[in-house]
Amino acid sequence: MFRVAREIEFCYGHRLLNYDGKCKYLHGHNGKAVIVLENETLDERGMLVDFSDIKKHVSVWIDQNLDHRMILNKADPVANYLKQQGEPIFLIDANPTAENIAKLIFDFAKSQSLPVVEVSLWETFKSYATYRESSLGHLPG
Repeated sequence: MFRVAREIEFCYGHRLLNYDGKCKYLHGHNGKAVIVLENETLDERGMLVDFSDIKKHVSVWIDQNLDHRMILNKADPVANYLKQQGEPIFLIDANPTAENIAKLIFDFAKSQSLPVVEVSLWETFKSYATYRESSLGHLPG
């Protein structure tokens, strides 16, 4: 099995709804997404995926949609105010936790036909969350 990974750094803000802690307030992070791709075979160039293809698809999407934006739950009452003020926001259906942002990036990479197996989102130098599809749903019986 061949595996490649690319790190993508970006800055974002968020806050968590229904949370009793500091993260219930608007705040920001210097985040890092680590995209991991796997395949059993290589292409005619001897590559699993060209790193520039990951950049072209995933890095550009992150830069255009998540970098220097507030990532908020679409039900967050502050979202409409920020939108009216012309602030860049990105709305998601879930609470914008590190886990859910990792899944958001995973789902985008998968939609680009990249053989993504895992995405980790480093929210700080010491804390990260990882999303990967479960293989449990594919077991017989």
